[in-house]
Amino acid sequence: MIRAVLTDIEGTTSSLSFVKDVLFPYARTHLATFVRDHAQDAGVALQLDAVRREAGDPALSQEAVIDHLIVWIDQDRKITPLKSLQGMIWENGYRNGDFQGHIYPDAEQALRDWHARGLALYVYSSGSVQAQKLLFAHTAFGDLTPLFDGYFDTTVGGKLDTGSYRAIAAAIGIAPAEILFLSDVRAELDAAAAVGCRTAWLVRDDATDPRAAHRQVRDFRDIDID
Repeated sequence: MIRAVLTDIEGTTSSLSFVKDVLFPYARTHLATFVRDHAQDAGVALQLDAVRREAGDPALSQEAVIDHLIVWIDQDRKITPLKSLQGMIWENGYRNGDFQGHIYPDAEQALRDWHARGLALYVYSSGSVQAQKLLFAHTAFGDLTPLFDGYFDTTVGGKLDTGSYRAIAAAIGIAPAEILFLSDVRAELDAAAAVGCRTAWLVRDDATDPRAAHRQVRDFRDIDID
């Protein structure tokens, strides 16, 4: 019996193109100015120091930190301080109305239906928790954050690490066998399944393969919760 749904964002609830073609370029364009303008803010300063630790040089100048961040963006690195700073920049973009968070209509409807049925809903993405909340709070369907019971990012562990899913199950107090994890990435699904989670593989732009290692679905309407 499924008691909780844990969902990825990119390629699952939301289009990859929104993240890659809207959010990432926006953060890259505004990053240097944001860091220079807000480097003395406590939250930003904390993340800049984390960048220095990640780079292995506590004496890195502000401009060198910016250079590292730009390189990490271009490399699509899943580094926690980068994700945190991106979330801060995206917050400004959402508030300014520069873009809305993209959610597939089938995902929005299913999430509402599952919430109404009493299922616990959680998000697990490589983007920061702040970025996750911002995306779901600013959609064409309105604020969807009340549907969710919690959010997880790379601070709980990498999405390819089995321990991350074990830690999430412990944090929400639900056995892995009662959690359905949704993703478009097989390696993530493999890691979740290894600790006993149920899985569904979103293949929105491709035909489903009945021989795939995880049950494949084209969209949320094909996901069997029962």
